[in-house]
Amino acid sequence: MSDRPRPALPGACLALRRCQLASLHALVVSAAGSLVVLAVLLLPVGIGFRLLPPAARALRALSDRSRSRAASWTGVRISPPEPLPADREARARERSRRILADDGFWRDLAWAWLEPVTGGLLVAVPLALAWYGVFGALVQPFIWRTVNDGNWYAFVPVHTTATMLAALALGLAFVAAGLYAAPAVLRLHARLSRRLLSAPRSTRMARRIERLTDTRSRALDTLAAELQRIERDLHDGAQARLVAMGMTLDRAARLLDTDPAAARELLSDARSTSERALQDLRDLVHGIHPPVLADRGLGDAVRSLALDSFLDVHVEARLPGRLQAPVESAAYFAVSEALANAAKHSGAREVRIALAYDDGLLHIAVTDDGHGGADPSRGTGLAGVRQRLDTFDGTLALHSPQGGPTTVAMEIPCALSWPKTSSSSGTG
Repeated sequence: MSDRPRPALPGACLALRRCQLASLHALVVSAAGSLVVLAVLLLPVGIGFRLLPPAARALRALSDRSRSRAASWTGVRISPPEPLPADREARARERSRRILADDGFWRDLAWAWLEPVTGGLLVAVPLALAWYGVFGALVQPFIWRTVNDGNWYAFVPVHTTATMLAALALGLAFVAAGLYAAPAVLRLHARLSRRLLSAPRSTRMARRIERLTDTRSRALDTLAAELQRIERDLHDGAQARLVAMGMTLDRAARLLDTDPAAARELLSDARSTSERALQDLRDLVHGIHPPVLADRGLGDAVRSLALDSFLDVHVEARLPGRLQAPVESAAYFAVSEALANAAKHSGAREVRIALAYDDGLLHIAVTDDGHGGADPSRGTGLAGVRQRLDTFDGTLALHSPQGGPTTVAMEIPCALSWPKTSSSSGTG
């Protein structure tokens, strides 16, 4: 997930620093690519078989880091290739043959040779502008008197106070140009990297089919389990109470003429039983699809969750309309699970929930001020949420460093269903 929007100047400075990191990264990538080529060239003499596997893994680690940075810095997601063969028991020759047969390895190698040109030189443009501008703004005002008339800054001959001031202004303009260009250059670099590093279309389609098949299977299993739960709850809850109420009414009918007082007591018991049966049915319906969700939409349903929580929950919902009912239901229960986790495990006092819709994507972020360190492998809650989102091709990302805060970020591709019927924003 890309960084949150920052103010213009701090964001530009951060982008410039990232350009510096990317330029240094390009040098390391070039060295790793050269090592891989050396290993390939040494294959005929046998040494290359031992050198190639670790060199290929080092190059893959660098390409994975580049994919991760493209996503976190610019939001450009690059689909990774299949993992490199990692059979430690196989001989070096066999491992090398498998690596050479891997399409992702050759893509990494091509990227390693092109990155210093397409990436390193590209990100060097804003860096050169900024550093040359710093020289004009901070150095020229102090050296122009000690340098002869051959002192030039860009196209300005610096030998008088007026030309020094012109060089100063030009230097500031170069710094501004470098800062302005840095974010755009990073985005362009990420798009170029995607062309070189992204898995082939056939691989992506195969993954897509595999994921949809797995998602469909899990969705069917979840549906079957949900139907069994509803049937069990109806049988053990409302149905049992209704049967008991029928038997109580039958006894009351038989006593109505002979013992009216006892009949009235039985009728009172029957009324209490009907109220409990009605509450069981309401609880069951609420677990399937909350009425406030159907009536008011996702924003107000989440605010209802916030009101029921003992935490201080703030909700900001910017939804231009109603979403499809299955999507609203999945999002509602995902938020409910994230809020329950925050209440049970995080030690948080405050939670912020943000809902937004943009470009066919529903964005959900649940952030708490707890102690952090959340691990999805230690519980089934987030795993269940991820499975629920997978049904809609949605994603879930957890960021929970030690000390907090913890953020659960979710995205669901969806379309608007009809215009909004509730308020667009608010706090619970």
